[in-house]
Amino acid sequence: MAKTTTPVSVSNFSSLKQDQTNQYLHDTIQVPAELQPNVLITTLDKVYDWSRQASMWPLLFGLACCAIEMIATAASRWDLARFGMEVMRPSPRQSDLMIVSGTVTKKMVPAIVRIYNQMAEPRYVMAMGACATGGGPFKEGYNVVSGIDKYIPVDVYVPGCPPTPDALIFGILKLHDKVNRQSIMTAPWYKKGTSDYVPVPILGPDIFDPRQIQLIKEHTLASTKVAKPAPVAAAPATTATAAPATAAPASDAPTVAGPLSGKAKERAEQAKARLAAKRQSG
Repeated sequence: MAKTTTPVSVSNFSSLKQDQTNQYLHDTIQVPAELQPNVLITTLDKVYDWSRQASMWPLLFGLACCAIEMIATAASRWDLARFGMEVMRPSPRQSDLMIVSGTVTKKMVPAIVRIYNQMAEPRYVMAMGACATGGGPFKEGYNVVSGIDKYIPVDVYVPGCPPTPDALIFGILKLHDKVNRQSIMTAPWYKKGTSDYVPVPILGPDIFDPRQIQLIKEHTLASTKVAKPAPVAAAPATTATAAPATAAPASDAPTVAGPLSGKAKERAEQAKARLAAKRQSG
């Protein structure tokens, strides 16, 4: 039996439109009833936040198995296009949201931080999965960092290993709520001297964060400081006199330890002869 759909009437369409627009209307100013079909009064912050949360373009990159769930979220079953997020950008300069999906290794951290610095403000970061949040099952691994939030600021955490597409969508909705609470007057990216540049970590024998150089210096210097020895009290003088110690006669001749080969013995004899000739001439 074929499923029939009820056509949307004019009254139903008007009520749906009213429900969608009520959240963006001004709180106190009322529009006359005869003008409501054509006139809306809202605030600049609400229009600004609505336009940003309805067209937030994610950055197209993934790290591990969580990226498969992120790809599935963008497919037809869950359809990120209804949030205006179907355009995943290959360039960080065109992206608004970085979804860190997968295990973050120390080798990958410098690349992630460099990409984050190339994103324009306003920019947001979502840690997707247990690995990106806190290291996951590889937390004690020598090559895995315990969360990307140790290097870049994170706005939303999505738990799971890996999270389902439903969990990722829930995290996106929470990010939309955060965007809707922001204001142009207090946004940090419109103020001077509030650049959120993150120094790129250096990968050597281990990963090195330049922001912790002062802390590393303090701990290193504290461990290398040697306590000064306490002064030794002078021993009391005694009436008994000790016998003078006789020093062994100094000799410039080379000392020999252990058996020598024939050539070594010959060189030692030559050295003794030169020393004797030098003393006779002096």
